[in-house]
Amino acid sequence: QVQLVESGGGLVQPGGSLRLSCAASGDTFSSYAMGWFRQAPGKEREFVGAITRSGNSADSADSVKGRFTVSRDNARNTVYLQMNRLGPEDTAVYYCAAARSIYTEAYYRVRSRYAYWGQGTQVTVSS
Repeated sequence: QVQLVESGGGLVQPGGSLRLSCAASGDTFSSYAMGWFRQAPGKEREFVGAITRSGNSADSADSVKGRFTVSRDNARNTVYLQMNRLGPEDTAVYYCAAARSIYTEAYYRVRSRYAYWGQGTQVTVSS
C-alpha cells in the first residue's frame, strides 16, 4: 500500500498562490491515479482535482477550473496542486489521495474510489 504526506499549506492573502505537494512512498507510485480533495469546516470533503497514472491528463472541479492545476512527477513520487488566484472560499484542509488503477489514462472524481489518503494540510486565505 502507499503512504501519502502533504506539504506546502499555509496562510496566504487573497489573490495569492500556493503549491501543495504530496509525497508518496511504500508502493509503485505510477500504479496510482491521484486526486486532491478539500474540506472546509462544517462541509463535506469535496473533489478538487485529479490526474492519471501517466500524468498525461488531469481534471479539476468547476469551482477551481482555470485557477488550480494538478501535475505529477513519477520519478519523484510526488503529485502537486498549483493554486493561483486564491480566495477566502478556498480555505480548507487539503488532502491528496491515491487510487490504484489498471488504466493508465483514467482519473477519478469520486471520493470512494480512493483507498489511500494523506493527513491533510491546512490552507487559509485571509488578509
